Amino acid sequence: MSVELWESVQMRQRSPDAPAPEPVLKFAPKDKPTRDDDPTEQSGRAVVALLQQAAHHTNETCDRAMALAHKLSVQLRSAEDQIQQLRGQVEHFQTRANRAEEWLQVIRKEIEERLLTSRIPSRPDQSLAQ
Repeated sequence: MSVELWESVQMRQRSPDAPAPEPVLKFAPKDKPTRDDDPTEQSGRAVVALLQQAAHHTNETCDRAMALAHKLSVQLRSAEDQIQQLRGQVEHFQTRANRAEEWLQVIRKEIEERLLTSRIPSRPDQSLAQ
């Protein structure tokens, strides 16, 4: 993760009432002659190199995670939008289906009233076959 991004994250995590953190002071090694064959110096350099390498890998991992989180966030938003659109379509077609059922009831009633009642004999002893 870049230094700017890290500072931005840290600033967002601080509350507005919190005092600003104290600046970090960097201590430079004193200008004394160092012996390259000194085991302490070698160990110190090795530890610092490992820490730098770990920091680099951590930053890369964090950057990948942030990119993936952003990508998934965009996909989630797209899926939510599509769900809303599909819900609207379901409501639309449900309304149409209900209206069609109402029309089928009207048509059924018309058929019963006009076609079937005209064929029913007015006297009970008459048959339909006449």
